Amino acid sequence: MKIGIVGLGLMGGSMALELKAQGFATKTIGVDLNPKNAEKALLLGLVDSIEALNQACAEADIIVIATPVQSISKLLPLVLDHLRPGAVVTDVGSTKKHISDSVRGHPKRKQYVSSHPMAGTEHSGPEAAHLGLFTGKAAVICDEEMSSPDAVQTIRKLYEALQMRLIQMESSAHDLHAAYVSHLSHISSFVLANTVLDKEKDVDAIFNLASGGFESTVRLAKSSPQMWTEVFEQNTAFVTEALGAYIDRLRKFHDSLKANNFSQTRTYIEQANEIKRVLENLTPSGKKQ
Repeated sequence: MKIGIVGLGLMGGSMALELKAQGFATKTIGVDLNPKNAEKALLLGLVDSIEALNQACAEADIIVIATPVQSISKLLPLVLDHLRPGAVVTDVGSTKKHISDSVRGHPKRKQYVSSHPMAGTEHSGPEAAHLGLFTGKAAVICDEEMSSPDAVQTIRKLYEALQMRLIQMESSAHDLHAAYVSHLSHISSFVLANTVLDKEKDVDAIFNLASGGFESTVRLAKSSPQMWTEVFEQNTAFVTEALGAYIDRLRKFHDSLKANNFSQTRTYIEQANEIKRVLENLTPSGKKQ
């Protein structure tokens, strides 16, 4: 099967590598508007060839759009315009409703399957691509009823080849849940990094004291500003809802400390410990046992 990857950074490059390694892709075709990225992807062996968007759409059996979410909304209608009969397009954007709405009335809408592989790192660019990025992670397929059954089955097989567990969800529900479990995590990391940098002017002291807890929490602060600004713009309503709930919890924790009410502080921590039980009780499909 010939796979076209539009956007040859961490997600697109890793997907191209994995699909070729698993034997799912007989040929990987790269598309990237940045000539340096395209050249690096070819040199690194992420893709077999670099082609123009319309050429890739004419040749590929599956097109995967792996660019920042704002450009996905612009590229998706163009890809569908050029997509040959029987081919399928999907995207890896971490917002879904805005992207899906961009092709709601398109005559080839049924050839598009809205999806989001819940995987990634704080790194970006072709050099960040690697095997194993998707293994064991969740892949969300949204609004299945708006796509043809054959198209959905094709994308399901793609994610199975990436060794991901599949979840079906409506696009608005996806955006709500992603705001809490993904987008809010990044905001927390950005805010923590800025708080420490504002308060601690001695950079050497930060790194001398930093250990596992700080490093793991602040890791996401190294993520792409462009990508995450676009995510927050497309999912503003749900992100602000999640952030409001988070701020309320922070305020309660803060108040318990100011009042020297350490029994309440302990209660908050004990309540937070429940997340371990919830996560441990998830099945491979992502559902509670």
